[in-house]
Amino acid sequence: MSSASQRLSAIAGQISGGGESAARKRLLAKNPDDVVITFAARTPLTKARKGGLKDTPLDELLISLLTNVREKSKIDPNLVEDVCVGNTLNPAGAYVARSSVLAAGFPETTAASVVNRFCSSGLLAVQQIANQIIAGSIDVGIAVGAESMSTNPDPGAPTFSEKVLNHHLASQNQQPMGQTSENVAGQFSISRARHDEFAAASYQKAERAQKAGWFDDEIVPVKTTIKDPKTGEVKEIVVSRDDGIRYGTTAESLSKIRSAFPQWQPSHTTGGNASQITDGAAALVMMKRSRAEQLGQPIVAKFVGATVIGLEPRIMGIGPSIAIPKILSKTGLSTDDVDIFEINEAFASMGVYCVQKLNLPPAKVNPRGGAIAFGHPLGATGARQVVTALSELRRTNKRIAVTSMCVGTGMGMAGVFVSEH
Repeated sequence: MSSASQRLSAIAGQISGGGESAARKRLLAKNPDDVVITFAARTPLTKARKGGLKDTPLDELLISLLTNVREKSKIDPNLVEDVCVGNTLNPAGAYVARSSVLAAGFPETTAASVVNRFCSSGLLAVQQIANQIIAGSIDVGIAVGAESMSTNPDPGAPTFSEKVLNHHLASQNQQPMGQTSENVAGQFSISRARHDEFAAASYQKAERAQKAGWFDDEIVPVKTTIKDPKTGEVKEIVVSRDDGIRYGTTAESLSKIRSAFPQWQPSHTTGGNASQITDGAAALVMMKRSRAEQLGQPIVAKFVGATVIGLEPRIMGIGPSIAIPKILSKTGLSTDDVDIFEINEAFASMGVYCVQKLNLPPAKVNPRGGAIAFGHPLGATGARQVVTALSELRRTNKRIAVTSMCVGTGMGMAGVFVSEH
């Protein structure tokens, strides 16, 4: 572009209002048919087998969260037509979801379903409810992501048939997640030091956020019971904060932790630079803007869209580096248009790669920390990321967030959300 053309372009940008891109302006516009979020909240995230929710099964976790949603959102439960629950590990999820919806005070007319795309199940639930609203199938729905990894531990890959085992791509789904992390580190030359630096930053951001109270408006408390493993005593407690954040974590302290997977090279993944095994849930109430205005519901944000991609399962962690450009292309956005990127920190290896590959400013990525610092309840994280991103957009008076995660069987998913002020 010539200097004269550049000057004309700059003048045109000033005249049109401060240089915001056309795509960003379009997404910030408000239309009656927008699919909007009128309430968003999550439970605390607690350490599996050790934390405050360790003895809380999935149904009780869902009942607590959905009861809070019903009461705090002030939505007439008779208007909620469907609740879609993202869940990965519970073997009876369909029974649990429907039963929990009813036990939380929703009427027999409220339906329920379960979706599973592993780590992106929560975002898939959001997409499912949004798509039903867009299609006119329902007017009002609730998207949920939930996981009790304490009571439903991850069994890993099943026994496969010979056709899978002999297929060059399908057979990669035998590989444990730790191995895929090492594959990313090895293939893309990500050093142990960079792993630990990324993880330390996550802990430090989460510590700052928790001390400053930034998580407070995300979290609804869970009243539950917990069993003392030594005495067997069962007592009632209220869980109100994340318990996995380790204060004072530094790259130096993380560098002293031994490799979790010495059998796979380069063996850079540790218990300190990978996501924590965690219990938790998140939920979002959704409807069209016109319906929200009719009902007098506060509008928190707009759901713009979501997309999914596939890739080699052996390097599944880099999924966000492909899914994010895809959703940006579909919405016409550039990375400069986006204020916050919530990228699931399954492993530091994939976090480092994705941020580097997309050339993202570190300040825009997981500003409150991520799954390394406070945990990754598999089915919940996709919805939890949306709740966290919307809270951070409100706090900072910013507008557009992209959430994204990798999926263990070799996929990536990403979504775009616009906050309202």
